[in-house]
Amino acid sequence: MANFQEHLDEAATVAELRSTSARLSRQLQKEKHKNSELVDAVFRAASDSAAGLTLSPVKSPKRDRRKAGEQVAVAVLSDWQLGKQTPSYNSVVCEERIERYADKLESIVKMHRGNTPVHELRVYLLGDIVEGEEIFPGQAHLIDSSLYQQMTVDGPRILCNFLQHMLTIFKKVHVVGVIGNHGSLGGRSRKDYNGETNADRMLYNICRQILHKEKRLSWFIPWEKDERMWYAVDNIGEHGFLLAHGDQIRGGLVHGLAKKTWGWAVGGVPEKFNEVIIGHWHQPTRMTLNTITARVNGSTESDNTCAQEQLAAIGRPSQWLLMVHPKHGVSAEYCVYLDH
Repeated sequence: MANFQEHLDEAATVAELRSTSARLSRQLQKEKHKNSELVDAVFRAASDSAAGLTLSPVKSPKRDRRKAGEQVAVAVLSDWQLGKQTPSYNSVVCEERIERYADKLESIVKMHRGNTPVHELRVYLLGDIVEGEEIFPGQAHLIDSSLYQQMTVDGPRILCNFLQHMLTIFKKVHVVGVIGNHGSLGGRSRKDYNGETNADRMLYNICRQILHKEKRLSWFIPWEKDERMWYAVDNIGEHGFLLAHGDQIRGGLVHGLAKKTWGWAVGGVPEKFNEVIIGHWHQPTRMTLNTITARVNGSTESDNTCAQEQLAAIGRPSQWLLMVHPKHGVSAEYCVYLDH
């Protein structure tokens, strides 16, 4: 009788476990379906936004027939944190600073054209163009716009205006865009999203669709189904640039960047490169690591009270501008400050 009762108890336990397993499975499928619906909705909104914002092509600049000694300008754009609000920074200030960067870039390029032709611009977008909504606790109290507005309204307007400005200066503009961590859609659940889902990547594609009539504008946005595709390598002549956001760096900026750079250079990244450019850290920095130069881009933001308290870090708003010789590499570099 005792054995029979034990079998009954065991059968009841197994039945309860099966019931629990089925319930958890249904909950998991429900959550996956919710995430899938959200991602689909965002993509639809992005496509709808782009469909109504196509712009007419920009007139090409005056022809410069010089070829000898030609160099390529490189605009490094990252960490706009568009939508972030601090005592001295918001979406309006961000847009003003990108316009200021464009004006300063034009002045610097005109200076270089006195000695050498500069027909082409590369635009390196290194992520965190948007601030997001649920990247860290309490972020909702530190933004002035939704992720929707950041990604489909303000972001495309600011970036498209910048690119159209550049097309009035250069015969050819090529954009390379990698993603940042603030492009994640969800809060604590963001690691459960598909690897390819990122608001920075969506913003880049919106701009590509808006400016699809610009035949002098080309794009490379790394994408592969279900993958993050976190880096890109862009070649200017014989010189290769490895581009990443920089959230891959661990163990402090100086030591962490050196360790990652050497790891990538000896096979961690299959493509060959001479330079590394990242963002994320908001501190314009240049490191020479034997034959490789690593640069960290600044940010357009200022007065980050969280960084002051937690990291004892603050910096002037800035973005890099480089001049590159196709054979000899970087010939000039400018840390373009944007607060005046």
